[in-house]
Amino acid sequence: MMPASISFARCTLGCVVLLALAACSSAPSPSGSSAGAPAAGTPGPVRTVHDGPPSYMQDVSQIPDAVPVPHTGRYKATPYSVLGRDYNPMQDGRSYREEGVASWYGTKFHGQNTANGELYDLYGMTAAHKTLPLPTYVQVTNLENNRTIIVRVNDRGPFYSDRIIDLSYAAAKKLGYADQGTARVRVQGIDPVAWQQQNNPSYLVQSQPPVAAPITEIIPPEPVETGHTGYYLQVGAFSNAQSAEQLRQRLRGVVTANVFVSEYHDQTRTLHRVRLGPVSSQDEARQLMETLRLANMGTPTLVTVN
Repeated sequence: MMPASISFARCTLGCVVLLALAACSSAPSPSGSSAGAPAAGTPGPVRTVHDGPPSYMQDVSQIPDAVPVPHTGRYKATPYSVLGRDYNPMQDGRSYREEGVASWYGTKFHGQNTANGELYDLYGMTAAHKTLPLPTYVQVTNLENNRTIIVRVNDRGPFYSDRIIDLSYAAAKKLGYADQGTARVRVQGIDPVAWQQQNNPSYLVQSQPPVAAPITEIIPPEPVETGHTGYYLQVGAFSNAQSAEQLRQRLRGVVTANVFVSEYHDQTRTLHRVRLGPVSSQDEARQLMETLRLANMGTPTLVTVN
């Protein structure tokens, strides 16, 4: 379901299947993903007036789960209203965990835009959720048969019931409830960085240090006139003063902590170091680091100024 600027709402497949594919009472609203379409030369899903499964039944066991990858852009988590109700999305979905009823949606929305701006593909491993930030990766377990999948949440919904998530047709089929329409599930948020570190041996070499293990660096004393001593987060260091100032201005729009540029001189160069603080503890530092990570501002280093 699309927020704010979209005035339509969609019925979920759960209500359609259980009512013998009767027409939903509302106009369609976009949903889904563009991955996992049928191979070239095979019949594909056709958008229909009433929701339902595709006429071409692809073997969904051959469709891989979504692969959690760290998001490089901004998350979509702005408040929105649908059907007279206000929704305030979470800013971080990694610790999300909930049990409830899942439904699915299919041909009626195939090829339409999702709330995330992608095209819905009923054969993609995607989902709609009312309040998770977009995109978010979640693990969904069918509590009736213990089947588990990973999907990418890129859409809003379902809005017509207390169901907690709306899966693509392929996802529901892999979980074994597409024919019955709904199932009781457990939905758990995934941290893409932690997932990659656990499942991709080369990722630890390619990525930055984990947020939970900040590096403490003892650095030379600051010039006396700066007056900065204690613990700080260093976000960047530049030989160009203008680059440092640009980063400082960006940080001021993200955090409420003091942001400043500190100059460090040695015999060969001058560095303009962009820092936050002071911070009272490593716990406070970790909270700031997490805020910066979610804002795609990189992973700063915890430093000590004597």
